[in-house]
Amino acid sequence: MEKLDLKSMEINELEEYIVSLGDKKFRAKQIYTWLHQRLVTNFDEMTDISKVLREKLSNNTKLIVLKPVKELTSKLDGTKKFLFELDDGNVIESVFMRYKHGNSVCVSSQVGCRMGCRFCASTLDGLTRNLTASEILEQIYRITAITGEKISNVVVMGSGEPFDNYDNILKFIRILNSEMGLNISARNITVSTCGIVDKINELAKEKLQITLAISLHAPNDTIRKSMMPIANKYSIAQIMEACNNYYQNTGRRISFEYSLVQDVNDSKDNAIELAGLIKNMNCHVNLIPVNPIKERDYKETQPQFVKHFKNMLEKNGINVTIRREMGRDIQGACGQLRKSYKEEHS
Repeated sequence: MEKLDLKSMEINELEEYIVSLGDKKFRAKQIYTWLHQRLVTNFDEMTDISKVLREKLSNNTKLIVLKPVKELTSKLDGTKKFLFELDDGNVIESVFMRYKHGNSVCVSSQVGCRMGCRFCASTLDGLTRNLTASEILEQIYRITAITGEKISNVVVMGSGEPFDNYDNILKFIRILNSEMGLNISARNITVSTCGIVDKINELAKEKLQITLAISLHAPNDTIRKSMMPIANKYSIAQIMEACNNYYQNTGRRISFEYSLVQDVNDSKDNAIELAGLIKNMNCHVNLIPVNPIKERDYKETQPQFVKHFKNMLEKNGINVTIRREMGRDIQGACGQLRKSYKEEHS
């Protein structure tokens, strides 16, 4: 019989389960705290839980704990990139970044990705499987344990399309945000999507206070289709409508990710078109000089042209920043470390 994934249970699910084992409901809160606040890795560490209950949990449930297999530290900025092994032997990557405003972790939501974006290494081998809520949480828990440092911000921008794993992402957010867990503010959680409109609208109904980041990367459908296959399903107009709906429901400013690719989407006209597209929205643009990968022919926009693009947006009243490059010397882009590891061990 398949053991239940204890760490993926929200508190109400855990309460029901503990009662079904013949124990008192309040035990669930104790167990939940052990799992998500004290970050224990085995049942014996739960010292205020009876031996009988611990044995029942051990026999019927499993504790997902990721195994660190590689850790790289940037000599440029101290960013750390981790490769974790899952129970089934698959590997995923996560990134730990230090900022003045606190430590941030970027987590993966899938093993691989099926979205096919041309500038991304995560998608080169397609999608293997979704991560469970516990496997997404564990990336943060292991990094907290390894570094000994508090995590204050979490971004779901690693390998995978979060909205292609929607239910597990929602569970992950609720557990991460729980007062009985790490209690990371919803406003300090960012989820990035390539623009799956149905799920943006579904998330809007939840009225969560997380930041929604849209991987836009183009000012029009023609350019976007050349970069991102998802653009053949959802138009930019549909994405903009969904973003406005999200803002109406949550009051949260939308963040647009825009990877600048030389001679593809980085011209003055592209900047003007982008500004016209989003000028009436409560939003922010994050410009990202694309991190080249050897399997693609994309080249990054040179720094002076990145600044020109930024200035053009600002002249048109758009709030914009250039993303600070982190971990460039340690295969910082999504999917690069996992891919090289797979090649070494194939």
